[in-house]
Amino acid sequence: MSEATAQRRNVGSFGSSGRWRLGVDWALGVVALGVVTISLSSCAPRPPVLPTGTGDPFPDYAAAYGQATAACRSVKTITVSLALSGRAATTKLRGRIDGGFAEPARLRLEGIAPFGKPVFILVADGRRSTLVLPREDRVLRDAPPDQIVDALAGVALGPDTLRTVISGCGLSAGQPIEGRTFPNGWTAVSLGQGTMYLRRSAGAWEVAASTSGALTVLYADYASGRPATIRVRTDAPGRPSADLTLRLSDVDINTTLDPKTFEVDLPARPVPLTLDELRRAGPLGGS
Repeated sequence: MSEATAQRRNVGSFGSSGRWRLGVDWALGVVALGVVTISLSSCAPRPPVLPTGTGDPFPDYAAAYGQATAACRSVKTITVSLALSGRAATTKLRGRIDGGFAEPARLRLEGIAPFGKPVFILVADGRRSTLVLPREDRVLRDAPPDQIVDALAGVALGPDTLRTVISGCGLSAGQPIEGRTFPNGWTAVSLGQGTMYLRRSAGAWEVAASTSGALTVLYADYASGRPATIRVRTDAPGRPSADLTLRLSDVDINTTLDPKTFEVDLPARPVPLTLDELRRAGPLGGS
C-alpha cells in the first residue's frame, strides 16, 4: 500500500444518508456501510443466468481451472477500496469501504467518511473480531467475523472467504472433481464445497462465477487478469435475500502488511454493543 493510500485509509472518506436507532441515533450506512433506507423502486441490473442442465463432459476441466485461478490462488494479502451498492432485504446499501486481508483469517474493514473518523472499523484474526463505531464509542468484541458481516450486509462471509472472493477465486476451495461444458461456452467445475463457472476470454480461461450453498458470486470487468466488479447474492429459504455489487480500486496484492493493521484502538470509554443489537439495527433486522 502506498503512503498516500495508507494515509487516506487512516483518515477515511465515507458518507451516509441512512439513520437507524440503537439506543442513540447512528449516522450509518449498513451500520456504516452507506445504507440509504428507502424502498426499492428500481431494480438492479439482472445478473447473468448460470447454466442449467447436465451439460456435456469436459475432460480438460482441471487444466482450465488451474489456468483461471492461477493468479487468485497466489494471493496471500490484499488491500483494496470497495465501492458498495445493492440491497439487503428491502434496504438499499451504498458506501465505500477500505479493506485489508491476510492469510490466515485476518481482516480489516473501514467504513469511510468524507471527513473525520471512520464510521466503523472491523478487525478480525481467526474466529475473534472487534467492531468499533468510533463516532458513538460503541464496541462489539469477540463475535464471529462472518456473523458481524452478515449483520451489517446480509451475507455471512468470514475473512478467508472474503479474501478469496475479492481476489477472484470465488467461494469454493479444494481440488476440481469434474467438469461440464454448456452451450453458452461456460464450463462448470465441481469442487469439494461448491461449483466454479469458467469462461474463455481472449483465448484464456477466467472465473465467471462461483456458487456454494445459497451464495453466488459473479465476476465482470476483467483488467490485467483480475475482475474489477464483483456481485454477491444470497437467497436462502426462510431468510431475506441480499444482492451486493462491489467495484474494486486501489488494489495492492501480496504486499507486507503491518500486524497492527489487524488491531484497532478502543475508545477511552467504550459502550458495549452486542451482536443481537447489531442484527436488529442492521438491514435485515426489520425483515
